[in-house]
Amino acid sequence: MEVYSSLQENMEYIQNQLFHSSDLKWRSIRFNQREGLIFYLESVSDQQRIQKEIIQPIEEKKEGDLDGVITSLEIKRKSILSQVPHALVQGNCALLFEGISDAHIIDVMSVYKRSISEPVNEGVARGAHDGFIEHLITNLYLVRKRISNPDLVVRYYQVGEATKTKLALLYMQDLANSDLVKEVDHRLGSISIDSIITPGFTAELIEENPFSLFPQILFTERPDRAVAHLMEGRVVILSDGDPTALILPVTFFAFYQSPDDYQSRWIIGSVIRLIRLASFVIASLLPALYIAIIGFHPEILPAKLIYTVKGSIDKVPIPPILEALLMQVALELLREAGLRLPNRVGQTIGIVGGLVIGDAVVRAGLVSYPMVIVISLTAISSFVVPSSEMSSTIRILGFPLMILASMFGLIGIVFGLLFIFIHLCKLECFGTPYFAPVMPLRIKDLKDTFVRFPIWSLNQRPHDSHPKKLTQERNSREWEHDDHRKE
Repeated sequence: MEVYSSLQENMEYIQNQLFHSSDLKWRSIRFNQREGLIFYLESVSDQQRIQKEIIQPIEEKKEGDLDGVITSLEIKRKSILSQVPHALVQGNCALLFEGISDAHIIDVMSVYKRSISEPVNEGVARGAHDGFIEHLITNLYLVRKRISNPDLVVRYYQVGEATKTKLALLYMQDLANSDLVKEVDHRLGSISIDSIITPGFTAELIEENPFSLFPQILFTERPDRAVAHLMEGRVVILSDGDPTALILPVTFFAFYQSPDDYQSRWIIGSVIRLIRLASFVIASLLPALYIAIIGFHPEILPAKLIYTVKGSIDKVPIPPILEALLMQVALELLREAGLRLPNRVGQTIGIVGGLVIGDAVVRAGLVSYPMVIVISLTAISSFVVPSSEMSSTIRILGFPLMILASMFGLIGIVFGLLFIFIHLCKLECFGTPYFAPVMPLRIKDLKDTFVRFPIWSLNQRPHDSHPKKLTQERNSREWEHDDHRKE
């Protein structure tokens, strides 16, 4: 439907399309001896800009070329009336004149944004203390400020049939693998959903293995971390309205790297990274090992330690597996309570839960002292991981390993670990082996995996940032399945 030449008909159509919304406003103007109306939504439009950039110049000139009178950077002409309501909800204003079958669309979107501050969940001891915010243009500025290079490419996408969420895909033209960029472009373009509320929606819709427990996309709110991955040939996805960036493709070891590793000397950074990797083993295996040793292999312990542990567990009426499950569930409840409550109350809940309740269950004989120590070490180890997604994965992995340990002892743990490592070796993220550079083994890439070699020795980018070629046959096969799933 084309724009009517009658202002009254245009007004009635726009009002009906926006269901007579109370924030729809309009103002009469006169230019070139024609009556006109300016339509805008006061909830998303900057009224000061409308007054300063549109109304004042028109009232001063009164005649002439409209494009030369209005001081806005960009004016679009729309001849289809149905496009006008969509432009209004995106922060534009529409200028229509009597007898003219064109609508002038001018961007006057109001921007409400908080100041740039350090991310709460990704603090560092040294280094930059700025973080992404909910404004996409500001986030792009934070990246451009660090990469003053014309090879940095930004592509915009609009996803969500109802929300029209704006996404930005960032990559380095001379570093990113072209097949990777095409694959991400294809998957973002294939998203068919009503709303994209958070970047988690985008990550779940584009990842290759949605049923895997391990995260395949790295979430970060730190611009320096996003820039570091861009300079290694990876791509970054930013979303308007959320301070979280998505980084892909990533490997298992990328979740254990932190900006702090590169702010300190390489020996210290390497030791800290080894501690983080050791925390994965402790958090996932320690409760299972305790259950297996107590229930099946007590002869492993020294004689003096056996008597100490036996004296403690003999007072507990329930088996070790129920002890561990009880403590783990209680720990998860305390963690969720601390997250949801205000900061001051959350700290109180942690103290009460950790000291009062923990001591009370031991004195009541429901849990032994060794089990409290084991679960406490497990909890501390799970919080060492820089990524909250990987931390959650580790905590969940502990439950099946504990069950296997209670049924088969150390043999059950071995089979559980075999299954996990086979899954890690088979898993891929956008054509990149998830467990690289260990499987497949790449000796050169080990310089920045378990430990961090000196900066001057890291003279080659990792191979995992340049995935193998993604065949069109596999793409079409996977996305046909995804399309059927969405339908």
